[in-house]
Amino acid sequence: MTEVNRPPRVGGWTRFVTARPRLSLLAALVITALAVLAGSGVADRLGSGGWEDPNAESTYATKALEREFPASQPNLLLLVDAGDASVDDPAVAAEARRIAARLAGEKGITGVGSYWQADPSAAAALRAEDGHEALIAARITGEEKAAGETLDRIAPEFRGAHGPVEVRVGGPVAVRHEMQTIIQEDLIRAEVIALPVTLVLLVMVFGSAVAALLPLGIGIVAILGTNAVLRGLTEVTDVSVFAMNLTTALGLGLAVDYALFIVRRFREELTADTEPLTAVGATLRTAGRTVLFSALTVAVSLAAMLLFPQYFLRSFAYAGIAVVLLAAAAALILLPAALVLLGHRVNSLDLRRLFRRGRRASGPQAPKTSAQEPGTSGTSGTSGTSGATGPSSASQGKAWARTANLVMRRAPFFALGTTAVLVLLGLPFLGVKFGTADDRQLPSSAESHVVQQHIRDGFPGSPGGGLEVLAEGRATQTQYADYKERIAALPEVLRVDGPLVQGDSAYFTVLPKGEAVDDPAQRLVDELRATQAPFDTKVTGAAAVLVDSKDAIAERLPLAAAFIAIVTLLLVFLLTGSVLIPIQAVVLNALSLTAMFGAVVWIFQDGHLSGLLGFTTPGSIETTLPVLMFCVAFGLSMDYGVFLLSRIKEEYAKTGDHDQAVRHGLQRTGGLITAAAVILAVVMVAIGTSRVTNTKMLGLGIALAVLMDAMIVRSLLVPAVMRLTGRATWWAPGPLRRFHERFGVSESGDEATPAPATEPTQERDKVSAHR
Repeated sequence: MTEVNRPPRVGGWTRFVTARPRLSLLAALVITALAVLAGSGVADRLGSGGWEDPNAESTYATKALEREFPASQPNLLLLVDAGDASVDDPAVAAEARRIAARLAGEKGITGVGSYWQADPSAAAALRAEDGHEALIAARITGEEKAAGETLDRIAPEFRGAHGPVEVRVGGPVAVRHEMQTIIQEDLIRAEVIALPVTLVLLVMVFGSAVAALLPLGIGIVAILGTNAVLRGLTEVTDVSVFAMNLTTALGLGLAVDYALFIVRRFREELTADTEPLTAVGATLRTAGRTVLFSALTVAVSLAAMLLFPQYFLRSFAYAGIAVVLLAAAAALILLPAALVLLGHRVNSLDLRRLFRRGRRASGPQAPKTSAQEPGTSGTSGTSGTSGATGPSSASQGKAWARTANLVMRRAPFFALGTTAVLVLLGLPFLGVKFGTADDRQLPSSAESHVVQQHIRDGFPGSPGGGLEVLAEGRATQTQYADYKERIAALPEVLRVDGPLVQGDSAYFTVLPKGEAVDDPAQRLVDELRATQAPFDTKVTGAAAVLVDSKDAIAERLPLAAAFIAIVTLLLVFLLTGSVLIPIQAVVLNALSLTAMFGAVVWIFQDGHLSGLLGFTTPGSIETTLPVLMFCVAFGLSMDYGVFLLSRIKEEYAKTGDHDQAVRHGLQRTGGLITAAAVILAVVMVAIGTSRVTNTKMLGLGIALAVLMDAMIVRSLLVPAVMRLTGRATWWAPGPLRRFHERFGVSESGDEATPAPATEPTQERDKVSAHR
């Protein structure tokens, strides 16, 4: 008995992080201040592209054309609107030529052409069908940042009224620059929304304002640290501006998750006669280990994006891995130091007392205080709100116990029913159409979007969205002419211009009949690449970039999926010692994402709720988005799965009763996981208020996935499936069992204890009585 009651030892890690708590927090403050300085200006150094495969044929052709024929790929378009007059009116034509001449004289501008200067065969594509609008095209030279600076300098001079015409500025460089500006503005608004709402929710969960501030502080440290990491990465590689949204969302969300579980466990361990240092030691041996495993599973899912060549996806891996590791490090290093200093004061400023006092004054009988309530854990607190994770924690625990009992009594119904619902919600994804990010990502009022929409609606073919065929190798004019005739005869071709010859290279411009990146345009890319020529040909353009991007993702997707699955299986096995549980975790996690993918297609591709959510649907989903959303959402789902499984494993190791372990795990973590999911969903919804469609899709889609995982999969499907698999859930062959006994960890004491082969008689009697 003496051995059982002996306080848990304070391990080496606890001594390390709590030896000088004030010094640790001061050092963290200094490092955070340095991170603020190091990360300043990071947004200005981020790119807004990155969807193309840098090793693809289209990328090679694009760079060759930029080098040899800079006028071949205009990225700046000036839409000249003559009002009620015709673009052929002498006054309109004269003013348009003056504008084009001024543009050609600007530094950083090359390849200026216009409807009024083009040869008759090309002029038709630069004139609106109603005759009231026409285009001036040019190319801004330099990398993305330099091109943006040039655009900022010249756009005010050309935008607006010029005599008889009105000019709007558009083109790919304007779309990218406007998208980057809007994302930065929207991110600030999202943070303004998310931070106070998160704080309010944390106060509701913890009751104590002091405890609620701890996760928020951890999140801010993680976000600022990641901004510094991204700033450093911009010195050596391209990083997408979209990654900053993930930094904010995961920084706040995961910091809340990790701090929520650690502070909750600390309050459970912190009884009236327990020293804070002892409680911190017990917390780090239990919840701390689980936080570490959870961070590893999330980081693994995000690391899979490093396998793809597009820097858009790689950027999210950089940002995501950095913020996950920083959030976990802050939760495991800074948070214990703060808890040691706070001790029982972690429960200070209990705002729920106001509501309890009001109920005492108005009700006939005062309710129990938190210290009087039965705790929701094995160590009930007697000081302040120890052991409580929110208002009425005991009643919440009873509610989750009733839920667990109901689900396990009707396990086949819940297993089949929830699976059917999730599959049904995911069915729209079978009709997904992949596209590329364009101006329709922007609000309908954005100038570059307006310009491109006018071009789509009023101009023949697809000006600025054609395909370029690079021809390399010496050839005669007759050979060029024969090749031009062959590609002009292809069914999807509207017109072929060129060739323009420069030494041993030449290029043709091919205008498709329909949209720049629709299915016929993508088929045309394959047809052009299959057309025989007496010289080497490379095809580029928006549709070619899309085709190559889809091929790159399809080639690497199986490898990324296998990487996530194998490492996740290994980590969950190390946590549980079971062969079946890791397989269940991977399959059920993937199933939990079906609703997200179905909603993405139903809303953002098919356009349902577009008016309510304020976006313009392009009729497709950007190719890299499903990969990104899968990696992020799968990692977050595993985050919650690890916390649930660790508590189930802890109870099973103690009792050997499978059903009781599942019931216990859901009872102890159900409310906490739901609270964490709601807080993370709030952060993602704040990100989803962005005016850029891809960011809106990312935020709202992951918010839906997180809520579905916490409220459906973790609450209903996981306990139902584990009830059906019974004690076989914990089976492992001898070699693997011995491997886990040596290397495995769990949220329990010092080492995982193998469950007994049979239930003890007393335990069976206790469980029977409970039932």
